[in-house]
Parts: sequence; C-alpha cells; structure tokens
Amino acid sequence: MRWIVLDSPIGEFSVATDDTSVCGAHFGRVDTAVEEPGDPLSRQVVAELRAYFEGALTAFTVPVSAPRGSEFERAVWREMTRIPYGETLTYGEVARLVGDPGAARAVGVACNRNPIPVIVPCHRIVGAGGKLVGFGGGLPRKVRLLELEAGVALRQAWS
Repeated sequence: MRWIVLDSPIGEFSVATDDTSVCGAHFGRVDTAVEEPGDPLSRQVVAELRAYFEGALTAFTVPVSAPRGSEFERAVWREMTRIPYGETLTYGEVARLVGDPGAARAVGVACNRNPIPVIVPCHRIVGAGGKLVGFGGGLPRKVRLLELEAGVALRQAWS
C-alpha cells in the first residue's frame, strides 16, 4: 500500500493505493505518505481529488476496494456511491435501501468505518430531517464537503 498526501480545502488528506485500486483514505497526514505520486493510479486519484475540491469533478472514476468490512458495511458503502453528487440521504433511507429498515444506527456505524471517505461519500448521509450528525472527519469537514457539492450542483443547474 502506498500513501500520498495532498492539501485540500478540508486540510491534509491522505489516500492509499495498491497495485489496482484506491484502498484507503484518511483525514490528515499518514506518516508514510509522500507528496508526489509516483505511479499512474496515485497520480490519477490525486488529479481527481484536486478536481473534486475545485468543483470540476462530480464523479470519481478511480477504482476502489475496501480491504475489510462486513457484508452489511460493504452494502452501505456501495449505496453511498449511488447517492448523487450534491444530494443527501438519511441513515434511515440508506438502511431501507440496503434491505434493513431498522438499521439506521448500523448505517451510522458503517459510515464511521468507511475506509475511503470523500471518494466513497459518507458525508452525503445525514440524520433524520437533514440534521448534520456524525462524521469521522469532524462535522466542520462534513459541512464543507456538503457546501462544496451544493454550490457546484446549484451552479450546474442554473447554467
């Protein structure tokens, strides 16, 4: 696993790749992270993340693979990738979509265990009534990501 770190509007953000996919991300700097990507996949993920943070990219194309997680967590993570850019779903809505309507809290746990935040957009999941609750990177980062996407989506809708 190779870690790369980039500066972003939400602070330093580290991303891990293996030979075939993005397999991890972390808010902050990982000790072994480098600043210049050496392999094509690392260059691609850095380019996509920079474009995302600039508001120029609304869908990641880099391959991702979660190195761990229960079947339920993986189902939640897959569902996260289906939430359209600039939109949100509640924990309860995601629970229903993965076939367990009573599992809103378990969806929250799966969000917290998401190994690839931002690219697998757990920030798009909110509490009942749209309340901003819980985020492994801290609520200020969640707000910043949602504001970024909402602004871009609004500009796209009005252009």
